[in-house]
Amino acid sequence: MSNIEITRVWTDDIKQLQIIGKQTFLETFSEGNSEENMKMYLEEGFAEEKLLSELQDPNAEFYFATSEGDVIGYLKLNFGDSQTELKDNSALEIERIYVLKDFHGKGVGQLLYKIALEIAQMKKVSYVWLGVWEENPRAISFYKKNGFEEFDKHIFKLGDDEQTDIMMKLIL
Repeated sequence: MSNIEITRVWTDDIKQLQIIGKQTFLETFSEGNSEENMKMYLEEGFAEEKLLSELQDPNAEFYFATSEGDVIGYLKLNFGDSQTELKDNSALEIERIYVLKDFHGKGVGQLLYKIALEIAQMKKVSYVWLGVWEENPRAISFYKKNGFEEFDKHIFKLGDDEQTDIMMKLIL
């Protein structure tokens, strides 16, 4: 798709971020999780106060992928102490790359990933890392295709369900 634009997300974009965040998370994970756990996570994880705090964090950045003015996906990056796990100043964390199901396989995720790598190179980090749910083969395959290797595991809590994420890293 050649008409995709990537733009930085700012605090006045919070409502759109909340909408795309909830919609893509629901599309991606509702099938493998209970309705109660999904509801709890969506309410907490995409609460306006939480998103505002993340948008105002100087060590976190969000980017929208848009097509014809519509937000079709987004990216969240963390640096330094804002990383969810490693807190390594020589690393960048890709916390989220989510794309609407209708746009899967159209290169949107790859474009968002490319932005993440460009930012990692600008910030002169040594590596990029992320966590991906062990039951999300599509995402695992995407990251392996892009050179990421597994290095550890951690627990991700979705509602009251503790799930295993595979931690992956790409040395730059």
